[in-house]
Amino acid sequence: MLHRALEGVRVLDLSRILAGPWCTQNLADLGAEVTKVEHPERGDDTRGWGPPYLEAPEGNEGTGGAQRLSGYFICCNRGKRSVAIDYGTPEGAAQVRELAREADVLVENYKVGTLRRYGLDYDTLKAINPCLVYLSITGFGQSGPMADKPGYDYVFQGMGGLMSYTGQPDGTPGAGPLRTGVAVVDLSTGMYATSAVLAALYQRQSTGLGVHLDIALLDVAVAMNANQAANYLVSGQNPQRSGNAHPNCAPYEVFRCADGHLILAIGNDGQFARFCAVAGMPELAQDPRYATNSARIEHLPALRALLTNLFPTRTRSAWTDAFDAAGVPWGPIHTMDEVFAHPQVRHRGLMQVAEHPVMGRVPMVRNPMLAGHDLPLPPPPLLGEHTLAG
Repeated sequence: MLHRALEGVRVLDLSRILAGPWCTQNLADLGAEVTKVEHPERGDDTRGWGPPYLEAPEGNEGTGGAQRLSGYFICCNRGKRSVAIDYGTPEGAAQVRELAREADVLVENYKVGTLRRYGLDYDTLKAINPCLVYLSITGFGQSGPMADKPGYDYVFQGMGGLMSYTGQPDGTPGAGPLRTGVAVVDLSTGMYATSAVLAALYQRQSTGLGVHLDIALLDVAVAMNANQAANYLVSGQNPQRSGNAHPNCAPYEVFRCADGHLILAIGNDGQFARFCAVAGMPELAQDPRYATNSARIEHLPALRALLTNLFPTRTRSAWTDAFDAAGVPWGPIHTMDEVFAHPQVRHRGLMQVAEHPVMGRVPMVRNPMLAGHDLPLPPPPLLGEHTLAG
């Protein structure tokens, strides 16, 4: 298992919102020392992205508005030190340059050219620290006709193509483009950025030099189309919205049972044959319209109509017990309370609680990279909490 693999690596975090902080939280979880630079008054934007807020227990010192933690901020800032510096002043910019002189990694997500005005751009900091791995996260990248424009996750879910094939099919109730329930482009950008930083640190071992990493949300949004993008490039056909159905596998979607919903996830012909046996229709697996996955995709409307009428004839538990016995893949649709109460989630230790000296118990989700670790997670910082210590 990983155990503080990045111990000794110093990260200077000038990022805000989600993509950059998600990256630096990964680095902190892996043992890096992450110093988050925040404006003394405003801090990271997400400190104010609530409710909900976690308030300090009554009687603790410093429980004013600046001392509370939003759920959004908690999700991506644990394990970091917070120093309050206004780099818009000459003194503040000089302080950040001194921190950068000793850093291994700097992460920022400002518009192109913003930090150059304060002498905090890559070229300036490279001159004082040639070993610095400098990661810039922007909406559109460091170059190109839109490089100077800002952008949020929602913009790139649409611009990158994701929303064009996400949502209910045209002609059905509720049809139209739909965004995902979390900022998947930001989160994926944070993961790509984490990988890029780790690769740059590894490369530095042989070159002795840092590098400027240019990670753009638009690039990530296009890349994460994955099979949908490949399907288009191969066929020349735009993917269509298919609701909860899979574009390449069938039946692979949500069905309503007598007392609730379940996800049926058939990934191959053998699984389909086992499903047909459970459903009491073994002949369906021999029907030329449904015997192969390609045939099922071609005749999906008819297959879906058949299954839509079939599933309500039994309760969800009747179906799922039979599926488990036969090895048919299925899944529930959980609410958050059901997620964290689930025995497998509890066994994996995915819900963790950190102790903060002012805020008390801070609930968080364990990093999936740290499976098997039985180490306490450090909490997220209050605004400027480590300024004097830093």
